Amino acid sequence: MVMFFGLTNLPAMFQAMMNKLLRDLINTRKVAAFIDDIIIGMETEDRHNEIVAEVVRRLEGSDLYVKPKKCK
Repeated sequence: MVMFFGLTNLPAMFQAMMNKLLRDLINTRKVAAFIDDIIIGMETEDRHNEIVAEVVRRLEGSDLYVKPKKCK
């Protein structure tokens, strides 16, 4: 997917891209994505770490990245 920066509908395009990239995780309620926020809430720390790793893999596969200092 090509994103043209500077367009007025960029947030909607980015949201659509996140929904497509994380669709199965969103549908199973493991992940919530809103524009540039991705929320992961799992019952155990181990499972949480697995989902975080999967999200990061998918982002990397789409040439996207996260800023560690913005992650909690």
